[in-house]
Amino acid sequence: MKQKHILLTIVASLALSLFITACGGGGQVVEKVVTVEVEKIVTVEVEKQVEKIVTVEVEAEVAQATAAVEPTEAPAAEATTAETAAPAAQEGNTLQIVRERGVLNCGVSGTLQGFAFLDPDTGNYSGFDVDGCRTVAAAVLGDADAVEYRSLTAQERFPVLQAGEIDVMFRNTTWTISRDTALGFNFGPTTFYDGQGMMVRKDSGITELEQLEGATICVQAGTTTEKNLADVFRKLNISYEPVVLPDNPSTTAGYEEGRCDAITTDKSGLASIKAASVADPSAHIILEATMSKEPLGPLVRHGDDQWFDIVKWVTFGTFQAEELGITSANVEEMAATNEDPVIRNLLGAEGDHGQAMGLDNDFMVKVIKQVGNYGEIYDRNLGPDTVFNLPRGLNAEWTDGGLLYSPPFR
Repeated sequence: MKQKHILLTIVASLALSLFITACGGGGQVVEKVVTVEVEKIVTVEVEKQVEKIVTVEVEAEVAQATAAVEPTEAPAAEATTAETAAPAAQEGNTLQIVRERGVLNCGVSGTLQGFAFLDPDTGNYSGFDVDGCRTVAAAVLGDADAVEYRSLTAQERFPVLQAGEIDVMFRNTTWTISRDTALGFNFGPTTFYDGQGMMVRKDSGITELEQLEGATICVQAGTTTEKNLADVFRKLNISYEPVVLPDNPSTTAGYEEGRCDAITTDKSGLASIKAASVADPSAHIILEATMSKEPLGPLVRHGDDQWFDIVKWVTFGTFQAEELGITSANVEEMAATNEDPVIRNLLGAEGDHGQAMGLDNDFMVKVIKQVGNYGEIYDRNLGPDTVFNLPRGLNAEWTDGGLLYSPPFR
């Protein structure tokens, strides 16, 4: 107690001397300032900082007592900080937002049959990418059908995702460095390894790119396809005239109507167009040449690692399930009875891998039961029993010579 009284005396004296020095006297004002500063300093516990605090606090009071100072801009700065922080906070809780909403907002094409197509007669979406959306909904909400689909053109897809109007995008979108970094996205595992191709009319006699010298070529705006076309033809020293159209339907229509000699996009897209969007599929051929690498897969915004982990590991889980022979028909039995530790970890019978992401540990059981493993998803939408009949190729499991490979669930 005695030390405290001594400290208060020193503080008061120091405050008084500082104030007199700053203002050149004025007993009445000094008395007021000293009283204020003593009261403030008493609450300070760290004795080593007393001198610094007294100096700062007295100077602040002196400034107020000797001049009619305009209010500081601190409130405005706080408002700016809050406004800036709001989007960041929003970015970091996608799982919570989706659960509170009760539905997953997923961006898709809506015009590409086999991948994401809106049936105008039924109003239902179907396709390989649509099933990608459904896997995430099954894991997060327990219901693969709890999805609100958003059909997006190539030009609008990135601004819509950046603005938070969708939670994830499965829209035959190529993973590139600029999209991953400059645009601020995280790409999940590649779900379809593709490459850009060229389709022409069979009666044109064209079998190689070099034969397209001087040709008109239909290409969709706002895609990697447009730039690849320019790069490849410049490298091959082929002159051509691009017919740039805004979306997939108009690009396909331009080709079908004869506005161009050829049409270029990913080979999977060309297969879709050839099988389902031209009057006579047999009248067209897709050239053998592959003009680029086009790894396609889901993407989310930067800033929410938990959400990125969920999309990533749900996708890997569909790869792993096919590799292990786990299907929509046997997944529940496998989860209940199988003793293989690898299978038990994947299906949540062992470990807390789901909880680490904010999900139930059996999240992959829900995904596989409701949507299927990767092979089931592929075959249902693109496989031998569909009009597309696309060979698996690079999209086979690594054990079958493809590139699909899941890191371990452990």
